[in-house]
Amino acid sequence: MDLQHFKTSVLPSKNKLFRFAKRFLDSPADAEDVVQDVFMRLWDIREQLDAYNSVEALAMKITKNMCLGRLRSKKNQFASIDDHEEASVAVLPDKSYEAWETRKVIEQVIEQLPATQRIVLQLRDVEEYELEEIAEIIQRDEAYVRVNLCRARKKMREILIQMNIRA
Repeated sequence: MDLQHFKTSVLPSKNKLFRFAKRFLDSPADAEDVVQDVFMRLWDIREQLDAYNSVEALAMKITKNMCLGRLRSKKNQFASIDDHEEASVAVLPDKSYEAWETRKVIEQVIEQLPATQRIVLQLRDVEEYELEEIAEIIQRDEAYVRVNLCRARKKMREILIQMNIRA
């Protein structure tokens, strides 16, 4: 794979990888580092990338493993999505503030889910991956993915109801 083909087939997934990495790590800077390391690894194995059905799924798998490795090395727990946006909330109009507030509530609810459910929910509902691709990323079968997605959505609904918010 040459540089141009790498740029067109691999690099467009950078935003998805970044959002996915941010789910795991404390800071956007750490997420950026992971994404950069993922691209370096993919570049190193660029000659074998044609053998994969989905290079993006491979990139997600590498991202997940690198994030988990960083968390293990830091002996840290899964962190919430970065809070660097909170400072800008004061200047937002009412509707934007409500949308931001709703997003923060949903993020807090997602953080209460078990790790596997959180990953599956992120990949399916946020990143819009197909069940087959998610199964490949987390190295499980599709039935496992379906069950965890269903449980994650049910648990979110229950938590939102307990918080007196309609799901």
